[in-house]
Amino acid sequence: MEIKKLWDGVLAQMEIEVSRANFSTWFKDTYINKIDGGIVYLAVPNTFAKEWLSQRYHKKILEILRTEDENIRSVEYIIAAQKKKKEDGEEGESSISKDLPLSGLFINPEDNLNPRYTFENFVVGQFNELAHAAAQAIIKKPVAYNPLFYYGNTGLGKTHLMQAIGNHIKNHNKDRRVFYVTSEKFTTDYITSLQAGKINNFKDKYRKYDVLIIDDIQFLSNKEKTQEELFHLFNHLYDNNKQIIFSSDVHVNYLPNIEDRLKSRFMAGMIIDISPADTESRMAILKTKARINNFSLSNEIAMCLATSVGGSIRELEGILNTVICQSQLKGRDLTLNEVKQFTKNSGKPHKNVSVKDVVRAVSAFYNIEEEAIYNKTRRQEVVKPRQLTMYILREFYNISLPSIGQKLGGRDHTTVIHSCEKIKNELKINTELQSEINQIKAMI
Repeated sequence: MEIKKLWDGVLAQMEIEVSRANFSTWFKDTYINKIDGGIVYLAVPNTFAKEWLSQRYHKKILEILRTEDENIRSVEYIIAAQKKKKEDGEEGESSISKDLPLSGLFINPEDNLNPRYTFENFVVGQFNELAHAAAQAIIKKPVAYNPLFYYGNTGLGKTHLMQAIGNHIKNHNKDRRVFYVTSEKFTTDYITSLQAGKINNFKDKYRKYDVLIIDDIQFLSNKEKTQEELFHLFNHLYDNNKQIIFSSDVHVNYLPNIEDRLKSRFMAGMIIDISPADTESRMAILKTKARINNFSLSNEIAMCLATSVGGSIRELEGILNTVICQSQLKGRDLTLNEVKQFTKNSGKPHKNVSVKDVVRAVSAFYNIEEEAIYNKTRRQEVVKPRQLTMYILREFYNISLPSIGQKLGGRDHTTVIHSCEKIKNELKINTELQSEINQIKAMI
């Protein structure tokens, strides 16, 4: 199908789905730049449209595109020059407005690296200090840590950091070949090559790189053949002193349905947890992103966003982009009350968490029976998970002490207090425990 006709069909449906104001604001001047390998590269006029469409309308856009063409697998949003009509009736390209932020930045199809992901615009805080230090070690001394494995909740900057490594190496070592790929795309490449009888081409492609970065490795769960291919690829690259970098949303030990031999390879280097950002780091991130977009963000507004908008850094940046856009549309700075109202309306509803939800997550994490946490057993392997359950219920979900005690086997509230204090004290000396709590929270 001709790409203009394809996108016109999407626009016609989106015009019905969204309000006239939203359609005019976000879908105007968009067009399909190209379709390559089942990926639609959608051209948008500026970074605000890119962020808004990718965060708010991506699922619907992809759904409509797939109904039109079943071969389409995904959509990438790129900031590109806008088409205009020449006098002879042919379509041409207009220049990009020079004061649009990040204009002209394209993902390089040769290495899949996004040039916006650099160390210069990466904010270092207490939550990602070690992760950043490891990245610096790698760019100064190749294979200092091999493999390097980052894990943590979605939206905490893992992709930014990994691609910053790739971009730095690429720009400072022209002879080193770098490649970034998601595990989903890696799987698709493998299956496509297998079906086409070109598996040797697949092997040759991935074995030629000096630095291979694979994002979201958890999505290889239950993909036995792809895991086997990655196992052999890993051995080849590792044996030839090539740098390998992975990311996941959980620690290697808790990757579901991943072969043990592959897990052991992941654990051969450095494994680093990126935990949720503290308030000061969130404010610094907001200030940095605002400065990149040539937007003046007051400390008052930054504090309001950092403390009232929950969720990941990615979500925080999305809200900031919306604030910037609203400010530009109004032609003035938003007041604090306007921002407060806006964040209140834009926030995600909090999930109601029950005692059972927390028990289920804790027991799964420590690989024990759920019933053991409720029972009065003092087995060592159960005591700590039970205490952690009480701590999480009290500290993060504000469930009353008597209620926790009653629902966890009819215990007295003083037992709950003792358990919470025990965990608080251990957190002061055991940094790994905080990582375990973060992973359990992510599972709830």
